[in-house]
Amino acid sequence: MDDQEVIEAHAPRVVTKLFPDALGSILGGSAAQGRATATSDLDVAVLLPDSDVSRREVIRHEGRIVELFLNTLADIPEFFAWDRARRRGTVLFVYDQGLPLADPHGHVAYTRQLAQDVLASGPPPLSAAEWEHGRYVLTCFLDDLTDTPPDSRYEQLSLADQVLRKAADLTAHHGTWTGIGKWLPRRLLSADPALGKALLDGHQTVAEHADTRLLATAVRQVLDLLGGPLLEGYSHPWRA
Repeated sequence: MDDQEVIEAHAPRVVTKLFPDALGSILGGSAAQGRATATSDLDVAVLLPDSDVSRREVIRHEGRIVELFLNTLADIPEFFAWDRARRRGTVLFVYDQGLPLADPHGHVAYTRQLAQDVLASGPPPLSAAEWEHGRYVLTCFLDDLTDTPPDSRYEQLSLADQVLRKAADLTAHHGTWTGIGKWLPRRLLSADPALGKALLDGHQTVAEHADTRLLATAVRQVLDLLGGPLLEGYSHPWRA
């Protein structure tokens, strides 16, 4: 079997052994999208009876790391609302894009439809204060990046990372979801293929050639979409 087949065969054994009372389960993450490798972990969502407790656990099973998203049926609506509020929708995407492992009572199908409905509504809009703060922070990071000499590589690379993350977060002007880690570029390219690629190419150019110009140009495009750079005139109350 190839890596993908090994993972798809492994995931049901995790649920069967550890959660014999499970009401259903689904395999998510890279494995569900055919991107599994020999060292990929397993992202498995398990629906539990209401007598159990919703939680997240990381375990090692048969030598492989498994991230478990464990939710009771009663907790799912509130948990999905919380997941949406974070703007990343981690478990929402597991149910939307995952591979069902077991669904004897139709609970996975119902939960998947609920996740799809929440995802279709999009993440919550940023408040005016959040927009303004985002513009200010991104402007500060961009100015610091362009002012940092190429031989200050530690600072330059740190600033390039911060600029990319903040610019990716502000793709919310499309009403789209964000991500962290490997999901940051995936969500960014999904939100805006052209501008997302410009940001990622610019970040890569900083890393490989210590040249900030491409990234700075892409970030200025993001700021222009949001009303332009913001420094003087910005204020933020201590108490919201």
